Amino acid sequence: MSKRPVRFFNTTGPCNPDDHYMLPPAERLQGAQLHRYIKDKLYWVLHAPRQTGKTTFLQSWMREINSSGDVTACYVTIEAAQGASLEIGMPAITESIQQSARDQGLPIPNIGSDIPLSMLRSVLSDWSVLVAPKPLVVLFDEVDVLEGETMISFLRQLRGGFAKRDIGIFPTSIALVGMYDLKDYLVATKDGKPLNPGSPFNIKEDSASIGNFSKEDITRLFAQRTTETGQQITQEAIDYVWEQSGGQPWIVNSLFKRATLRILEADNYETVTLDHIYQAREQMILARETHLDALAFRLKDPNIRYVMETLMTGEIDTRLSESDAFRQCLDLGLVANNDGELMVANPIYRETLARAIAYGSQMMMPKRDTFRWQKTDGSLDMDLLLKEFQKFWQRHSDVWALTSDYTEAFPHLLLMAFLQRITNGNGRIEREYAAGRGRMDLFIEYEGQSYIIEIKLIHDYDTLKAVKKEGLEQILEYRNKFDKTIPCYLIIFDRRSEDKKLPWGKRITWNIENGVVVIGC
Repeated sequence: MSKRPVRFFNTTGPCNPDDHYMLPPAERLQGAQLHRYIKDKLYWVLHAPRQTGKTTFLQSWMREINSSGDVTACYVTIEAAQGASLEIGMPAITESIQQSARDQGLPIPNIGSDIPLSMLRSVLSDWSVLVAPKPLVVLFDEVDVLEGETMISFLRQLRGGFAKRDIGIFPTSIALVGMYDLKDYLVATKDGKPLNPGSPFNIKEDSASIGNFSKEDITRLFAQRTTETGQQITQEAIDYVWEQSGGQPWIVNSLFKRATLRILEADNYETVTLDHIYQAREQMILARETHLDALAFRLKDPNIRYVMETLMTGEIDTRLSESDAFRQCLDLGLVANNDGELMVANPIYRETLARAIAYGSQMMMPKRDTFRWQKTDGSLDMDLLLKEFQKFWQRHSDVWALTSDYTEAFPHLLLMAFLQRITNGNGRIEREYAAGRGRMDLFIEYEGQSYIIEIKLIHDYDTLKAVKKEGLEQILEYRNKFDKTIPCYLIIFDRRSEDKKLPWGKRITWNIENGVVVIGC
């Protein structure tokens, strides 16, 4: 008989096996040799996007190390020093060390120096004396919140003690953990300038990372709930979680948590179906939970904007994959290189980021009853709706373009905002876009009816004939992934320079070719 579960799927803070369904994050470590770091007294870096399990791993590994009785390990978060100057940041770091020691029942080190440039080295040396005859291992989390001289001094003081590291002298092993690899935030600290040979932290052994869940991991994770409560999940629901999340741990847990505790109430252990996961997905996106909102906030960064605009428009940019901007997005977990195709990391991020970028325009849109978009029975009339958009584009696009930071992707964003304004609450839009595709695909479901819209742009180097031919081939290929009876719309925006654009009277067109409605804007 099913019983109330003791555990649940966690989306806030580190996981622990007593309270949460979880898989050992150490299984997903990439490029790490944990046994060597302690045995050979090595310093190393662990970097991975937020909400992938770094802190959970560190705290779990700390407990494992300490359980041996031969080594003293301590987890220290230095988030309190975020963005602080050297004079404020270094005391904050040393106080965090003292607090971590206190919280974990370890000897509390003294701060033997009031000089920021030597304060960290002093407290670590004293701590090593206090825990002797055991070696001291320190796991520093959130290192990449440090900036400028605080970061440089932090690393230099660690390097200063490295040569003499030993029991009773200085920590024998140190892990530096954050979102970025060390070289990336050192370059950022130096305002993008290359590092010189005297880099303040040239003593690291490895740069390791934590990967996402595999599809098998997702199955194993839910199986823990099945074992505990008897609740089952269909294979198509598992497949959809994998497809939508790309294995991103926070998304997986959020979908499962919403499906089992909100879509189905806590005491309802009926089988989780694809429809439950559909609902969980939409709830999660609309709620703009902290993790997704934090990612959306980063869209203000010019580097992120450059990458996202390139992906949205589908343009070919040979510089993209090698750019610092793309590497920054990789470190954040926003994007992925899928066999050479550069894209947003997973459909949930793709949807969330697109909505966030278009959100301002959507909120400025007139109410949906301003437009004609319904048939006499109240259902969606996509032909009528897109003819309304053509009018809106002709009348307002030039003015609205001035308010957008995403100049090249502006047509995509305005159309998405327009569609979202109408379908919001009664339908859903799924978006596909990637660098080099030359288009954006929209799959729309509204009260049981499906539609496909493909967006193409004409540039000065294009011709309408060539763009239309390519667009028709692409949209029919995309439709074959779903159902050949789904209505398809190819929308072509003229983005050529003013002297090459057609006048509005010839630009706004509506034709049907090969069963596809071809719309000129």
